[in-house]
Amino acid sequence: MRHDLTSLDLFVAVAECGNLTRAAERKHLAVSAVSKRIVELEALAGTPLLVRQPRGVRLTPAGQSLLHHARQMLQLVQRMDEELGRYAGGLKGHVRLHAVASALTQFLPAELESFLTRYPDVQVSLEERTGKAIARAVADGSADLGLVASPVALAGLAALPYRSDRLMLGVPKGHPLARRKAVRFEEALKYPFVGPHAESSLSMLMQQGAQACGGTLQQRVQASSFEAMCRLAETRLGITLLPAGVLAAPVAAGRLRAVELQEHWAAREMSIVVRDLDELSHITRALIDHLQQAAGTLP
Repeated sequence: MRHDLTSLDLFVAVAECGNLTRAAERKHLAVSAVSKRIVELEALAGTPLLVRQPRGVRLTPAGQSLLHHARQMLQLVQRMDEELGRYAGGLKGHVRLHAVASALTQFLPAELESFLTRYPDVQVSLEERTGKAIARAVADGSADLGLVASPVALAGLAALPYRSDRLMLGVPKGHPLARRKAVRFEEALKYPFVGPHAESSLSMLMQQGAQACGGTLQQRVQASSFEAMCRLAETRLGITLLPAGVLAAPVAAGRLRAVELQEHWAAREMSIVVRDLDELSHITRALIDHLQQAAGTLP
């Protein structure tokens, strides 16, 4: 079989989008052009690669196999182009980075700004994901690297140290805990929480913390962003648990009080995860070095 890279790239886009129209928009092509490429790939493979559904497409087993190999081929070509581009002067390339909200909210904006200022020809595609989703994306090749916070299962992935943060209670003014400097999680469980969405690393940590002390986590409301969690806590819907860096602004403005949580798991470690350290492209390696240097964890 002879495959062309353009068709493989379009197939990967369709697989990631789950929809021909969105894939065509991503690649700035007509839907008919994308559909024609897919039909040609299926004819070449001699078997269906996609199952067409009313609201999109899903991969057949043959399509899953092609997706795996297509990603590897495209990544290999990208590394080749980057290595050759170094001889032409300047660092160029594209990195797909997935990060948990804690890293994205506290550290990444400034670090990416300085990296892209240094390497203006580099493109970074950044997506916010839960820790589990990030581990899956790195493992299947849809992300080049990820930033996760403990606890996340990283079986089969390589992990490098990044940063640490501290979880603290965000308490509205006038709350019984507002005058306390520090509390145990068992005490905090007496009050309803404004919690994160259920799939997040923070939600897992809170559930495990409640089980460890034999208590029950009362989540009056759950929000999908740290900013929303702060706002809801400010309106006295409950207390919340967030990284100290996230609570800094509402605390400085006097809208919330930060109360230390006296639990060993409140101190979290963040890691940079990749599938294989030996297969990193030059530009991905450069971004990892930059992030570790900014965090003070570069060996």
